[in-house]
Amino acid sequence: MLVGVGSLVTIGKLSSPQFFILHLEQLEGRGLRLLYARTQLIQGFETAWSRGTIWAVIVGASAAGGLSYWVSRRIVQPLIEIEEITQKFASGQLDERLPANEIPELNRLGVSFNHMAASLKGVEGRRRELISDLTHELRTPLTVIRGYLEELADGRIDASPEIYYRLVKESARLERLVNDLQELSKAEAGYLAINLQAVNVRPILESLVEKFTDQLLEDSPILSLECPPQLPSVLADLDRLEQVLVNLLGNAISYTEKGSIIVKAWTETDKMWIAIIDTGAGIAPEDLPHIFERFWRSGQANGRNSRGTGIGLAISRRLIELQGGEITVKSQLGQGSTFQFYLPLA
Repeated sequence: MLVGVGSLVTIGKLSSPQFFILHLEQLEGRGLRLLYARTQLIQGFETAWSRGTIWAVIVGASAAGGLSYWVSRRIVQPLIEIEEITQKFASGQLDERLPANEIPELNRLGVSFNHMAASLKGVEGRRRELISDLTHELRTPLTVIRGYLEELADGRIDASPEIYYRLVKESARLERLVNDLQELSKAEAGYLAINLQAVNVRPILESLVEKFTDQLLEDSPILSLECPPQLPSVLADLDRLEQVLVNLLGNAISYTEKGSIIVKAWTETDKMWIAIIDTGAGIAPEDLPHIFERFWRSGQANGRNSRGTGIGLAISRRLIELQGGEITVKSQLGQGSTFQFYLPLA
């Protein structure tokens, strides 16, 4: 505002009298005799111009100053609100959000902040849930180990291979839980290395079906493979894909006492689907939304090995997502489950 007013006054003061004199000379050239009145005319013009300029400066400065104050208040007030809310958020009030704003730039800032706040609240919620779940999962094996060690120390039970085997079993469970948690943490944080390459899926499926079939007993379910002789390659991490398949097949065998388990693969446009279909215990409808949550296990679990860590499916889902796919589940209680996922074609 000051630069504009100063430029107006300076240029007008220097140029306006010269233009006025030039105009008078043009009038004299047309026959008007202004020689004796020129001085009075110039002085009158300068006086009128000065007075007009003063009023223009006063009115313009007042209008510009008021407008500047109003605009600055519109900008500063939301910034003050942002500062207050960020301070509350930093103090732990994670429900605080920025209101919508008429200024587009500040509104975009508010939307970004609210998105960040929601993400941080979700992270904090998951952290608390993880601590609670982890405490619950660690309590059982630690209690068992402590109980046996106290009884051995007091001489209430005799040391035997069976006791040592139980201690080793609970220790292995703790080790498996810690390893699964570490892998899940890396996967959710995006730090897990994924080496995407063209992978031929059929040899992997054949190898896993053969490997698991050798481990099944006579009264176990029948494990079979259904897929075309030739399958296109998919874009995947070979080790991570095998890890997911092993986890899904292991779960299917654990919760299927009899019947069949089918490993099926087929292509669809630009993706390949792989499904593990079993005739096991199935999952209740109210449990399906929680099936991929960490530490969750179905209340219907009564299979051969129902004491897993409860993290395998959460890891599997994240590994499939990191490879550009998606995993879903369909199930009916008492009739079996179908876990299926797709991967993009190479």
